[in-house]
Amino acid sequence: MRTTLLAILFGVLVFGYIVYSSFRPAGARVRVCMSFKGASDCRTASAANRQEALRTAITNACAQLSGGVIETNQCETTPPVSVDWLK
Repeated sequence: MRTTLLAILFGVLVFGYIVYSSFRPAGARVRVCMSFKGASDCRTASAANRQEALRTAITNACAQLSGGVIETNQCETTPPVSVDWLK
């Protein structure tokens, strides 16, 4: 009985943290467009700071444009076509 209550309490705390962190305003929001091997993709990302937001948006766009570790690294080192700060 006690183990069950602890498990439920733990689950509620984890769920609460996820909900709280999801609604917490991000420090920076950016839309990045990348072009790689003739294809292009744009992604929006939010993060605590501008550097993290930019890196996340580039990574997400390159995930759609490349296949494999080598191509992903090549794409991520390519300068973005456009960077639009939304916040």
